[in-house]
Amino acid sequence: MAELPIGWLGARSGTPVAAWFLRFMASHLRGGTLIVEDPQGTHRFGQGLPEVTMVVHDPSVYWSTLRQGSVGLGRDYADGLWDCDDLTTLTRVLNRGLRPVTAVQDKVGQAVGSSTDWFRRFRPPTKHDDRNNIQSHYDVSNDFFALMLDDTMMYSSAMFTTPDMDLGDAQRVKLDRLCTKLGLGPDDHVVEIGTGWGGFACHAAANYGCRVTTTTISDAQFEFASKRVVDEGLADLVTVCNQDYRDLRGTYDKLVSIEMIEAVDWRQHDTFFRTCAGLLHERGLMALQAITVEDRSFERAKNGTDFVREYIFPGGCLPSMEAITRSLRRATPLIVVDVEDIGRHYAETLHRWYLNLAERTDEVTALGLDTRFQRLWNFYLCYCEGAFLERHISDVQLVMAMPDWQAPMSVRDGAGPVS
Repeated sequence: MAELPIGWLGARSGTPVAAWFLRFMASHLRGGTLIVEDPQGTHRFGQGLPEVTMVVHDPSVYWSTLRQGSVGLGRDYADGLWDCDDLTTLTRVLNRGLRPVTAVQDKVGQAVGSSTDWFRRFRPPTKHDDRNNIQSHYDVSNDFFALMLDDTMMYSSAMFTTPDMDLGDAQRVKLDRLCTKLGLGPDDHVVEIGTGWGGFACHAAANYGCRVTTTTISDAQFEFASKRVVDEGLADLVTVCNQDYRDLRGTYDKLVSIEMIEAVDWRQHDTFFRTCAGLLHERGLMALQAITVEDRSFERAKNGTDFVREYIFPGGCLPSMEAITRSLRRATPLIVVDVEDIGRHYAETLHRWYLNLAERTDEVTALGLDTRFQRLWNFYLCYCEGAFLERHISDVQLVMAMPDWQAPMSVRDGAGPVS
């Protein structure tokens, strides 16, 4: 075991031990090379490609990272305490290197989860909590998201038919994929949970002739989507609501929810799916696009805190496929009739968003969003991209059917409703 470094790291309590321990852990890296430059010199860990360089300006980064993991690492990056030549590659190398540690944590989470869940169930988030969490993220600035996204204003994974496909076109491919899986047509009334900026509602109404009722609890999104519906001449087909999904009433032919379930706490999964089923006709279909975490990591992740939950999506909770199917079984008559994994497409989507912001730094600054905010979001986008590339998280499109739904004959290439 290496000797404990002393001297230059002693400025803050715990830093010498943290630096030594992290270097010891890094010495066991596999699946890539990490080069760390700090005031003590240059240190090389691991072997092979990919290779990434991290420049530590302030040694307190070591203590923050050891004590708080990605929370401390991301905060210190936002504060300019360290830099990196490729944040996405750094995430990938660390993800690979930490797999043995994560595997142990996952097993602990699985072992203790059932014994602690009963206590946590007594204090689920309230509707007020949910609204505050959503608004803290989505109400940052419509103009900011317009700079990051594309003309569809879709803040979810696109689907690329070619690697060089335009992001907006790839988002329209995704939207068409969902619409055709649901077999949407002029006779359908669709309810959407999670409006975003109105991308799906306007696309479905304009291209498939269906009626859409869509709801959001973001005031900024409600204002934007309501204006968009009018501007695109769709007010006779699209109704935008500013209310919690649990307060929706009525019966609909189809339901869609695109990457909204990540804002639903695990203690409310049954409520979410029960509400969805209750809004559907007995012959109804539901399409869900969801970011998912590995099944084996769900018990650990659902009550834990990482950089994204701390600084980007407060109250967020990624479901796993197992958690979704368990909840469907407990709370609804819905049956999963189609599953498609599109996680690799999300990595590319995130990369495009990162490039959009990198090209528009001056415009972001002009919105009053400072360097720290921009570095925070750069870390967020690259952190997530790396996680998708390493398949720690993924993205799925699921179609679920009510008991009386009759499957038509169709092909699986997205040309028609699922069979």
